[in-house]
Amino acid sequence: MGKGESNHWVVMDSLAKFGGAEAGTRPMELVLIALGGCTGMDVASALEKMRVHYTDFKITINGETTEKYPKRFTKIHMKYYIRGDVPEEKLKRAIELSQTKYCSVSEILRKSAELTYEYEILKE
Repeated sequence: MGKGESNHWVVMDSLAKFGGAEAGTRPMELVLIALGGCTGMDVASALEKMRVHYTDFKITINGETTEKYPKRFTKIHMKYYIRGDVPEEKLKRAIELSQTKYCSVSEILRKSAELTYEYEILKE
């Protein structure tokens, strides 16, 4: 378990073959979850400032790692899904702002991995 500055606990564990009980999120999974949270909050905030309304928003993230230890991400791909009458240019701008200016997690990961993304606007 770990607790950050925000005073919230995060349960972590590993696979049984490494002595874990498989009762929590693995640390490398948390890295991708942190990336999703960071960029997702940025995009949501930017769209709010642009007065863009949507009904659903999610991000899927997949990462590839090295074969040898210490394993690190070499490629990470994000796909943003947003539902609503969302202008494509505004969504694209919000994502670009997150990826190039605001998301600290993206900046950290970009130093060792290729980060790519795509988006899909789902109509109501």
